Amino acid sequence: MTAFPPAVRTPADAHRLASPEHPPADARQILERCRALVRPALREAVGRTHPWVGEMAAYSFGWCEVGGAPATVSGGKGVRQALAVLGAEAAGAPGRVAVPGAVAVELVHVFSLLHDDIMDGDTTRRRRPTVWKAYGTGPAVLAGDALFALAVETLALAPAGPRAVRLLSAALQDLVRGQAEDLLFATRPWTGPERVRAAEYRTMAEHKTGALLGCAAALGALLGGAPPAIVSALDRAGRHLGIAFQVVDDLLGIWGDPAVTGKPVHGDLRERKKTFPVLAALDSPVAGRLSAVLESAGEGADPGAAAALIEEAGGRAAALAEARRQVTAVAAALADVPLEAGPARELRSLLDFLVRRDL
Repeated sequence: MTAFPPAVRTPADAHRLASPEHPPADARQILERCRALVRPALREAVGRTHPWVGEMAAYSFGWCEVGGAPATVSGGKGVRQALAVLGAEAAGAPGRVAVPGAVAVELVHVFSLLHDDIMDGDTTRRRRPTVWKAYGTGPAVLAGDALFALAVETLALAPAGPRAVRLLSAALQDLVRGQAEDLLFATRPWTGPERVRAAEYRTMAEHKTGALLGCAAALGALLGGAPPAIVSALDRAGRHLGIAFQVVDDLLGIWGDPAVTGKPVHGDLRERKKTFPVLAALDSPVAGRLSAVLESAGEGADPGAAAALIEEAGGRAAALAEARRQVTAVAAALADVPLEAGPARELRSLLDFLVRRDL
């Protein structure tokens, strides 16, 4: 059995990855500042589409209820918007030059969520019915397609548009690869030569989650006139950040507090998802016993037994160690290139934010 660091045994495991020098309030202020800068252009972009499609988009952003009545629901924290703005500022440019990139990545992010919810059969998001559940599957697909088209149009009209569109297109190709890999994982066995390996998981997470985070920061730098080395370093940092984010999401999916995550306890185990803690535990001597428990977890069995076995096998500790490794890789990528000191500090605060997940 692989020797891992001792498991932390509280529901706040993932939160302990955060760096104490960047308190949560910093992240909230950074996100709000960047959202305020991007919000008018984001609303203007959504307003360019068909009114019905625009309503579905506005619903997904938390701006309205079904039927168009105004809403004050959280539509997400705007992490990708902030990464784009900070990417420009870290390169020495004003944040406003990154607004087209911030709008584009936010539109693509929500497009991907609309389609993911359909593929995964998820009926709620942020404690509201998902778009496909509220409006129907066909309309939700259409709304996602419209957001994707708006994203490309927004970037194409920006300065350095052709290069920015190429950067976004490459990230989208990776996002599709990651989603395909994730869906195919569900068809593979828990044990044996065909089982999913931890290295495959890292590749999937980098593609599915990290590609768009990296693209956001890199787009901001590109639109801010940064040299290729800085654009590449920010993209690399975002990709490592995506892996860390996904691993922490896996931890919260098994051991997280539903009041914080908005998800049922042990939800990922009931759905028999091949998450990082599970894959790490399956490298241990309890693999046979664990796979049998996992096979029955979605059939009325108590998934708490699987969670206990995963922890006993070191899966929880392995996930924490993996997230720490990826956080270290983010810091190394940011240290590789000359960045403006203030925005670089704010970028590191967002790293803290993404691994805390309780703000």
